[in-house]
Amino acid sequence: MHVEYSLDIEEDLDEIAAYIAADNPRRAVSFIREIRAEIDRIGQRPLMYQLRPDVGEDARLAVVGRYVILFWIDGDVVRIERVVQGNRFLPVLF
Repeated sequence: MHVEYSLDIEEDLDEIAAYIAADNPRRAVSFIREIRAEIDRIGQRPLMYQLRPDVGEDARLAVVGRYVILFWIDGDVVRIERVVQGNRFLPVLF
């Protein structure tokens, strides 16, 4: 499938990296790599992730540590919407 990114993704990743880097710069780099690897897996097999109607219509999410990757599928396009802490109120982000 083709993966597209919302305009918020790079800012989300930059904020996550900056937050983690304040305590551990090396971990910040490795964690962002983990998130990007999960996004690659989403693009390869998006249907393996459950629908989350509690978050939004056609919403799906993947968990990486305490963060979630919010996305939806439209035909052959996987749209990555946000990468945020999982304890946030997710419906307002989707």
